[in-house]
Amino acid sequence: MACSMATKLACVLVMCMVVGAPLAEAAITCGQVASSVSACIPYLRKGVAAPPPACCSGVRSLNAAAKTTADRQQACKCLKSASNSIPGIDLNLAAGLPGKCGVSIPYKISPSVDCSK
Repeated sequence: MACSMATKLACVLVMCMVVGAPLAEAAITCGQVASSVSACIPYLRKGVAAPPPACCSGVRSLNAAAKTTADRQQACKCLKSASNSIPGIDLNLAAGLPGKCGVSIPYKISPSVDCSK
């Protein structure tokens, strides 16, 4: 169940990483996405006051790994599909997570984001 929850959270977080880059075949897997952001779940459920260092480290490494458009789209899809299966996620905290971790993205993290763009 933890993997399922982590995968969904990962999808929400990667949605924010859908930024234009050269088209290529996605090299990122949903397992990698989930692993990168699993430490963020307690924060996103309002269980802790700030994102833990492991959470921000995962967000930064996921952002760095999603270099191509295909990678970012795949990560977005993984996070988006995972977000629906993690109970208690605060979408406002998810939207602000990149900034809290020092990652700048040009859009708001949201379950309604279009991962194809």
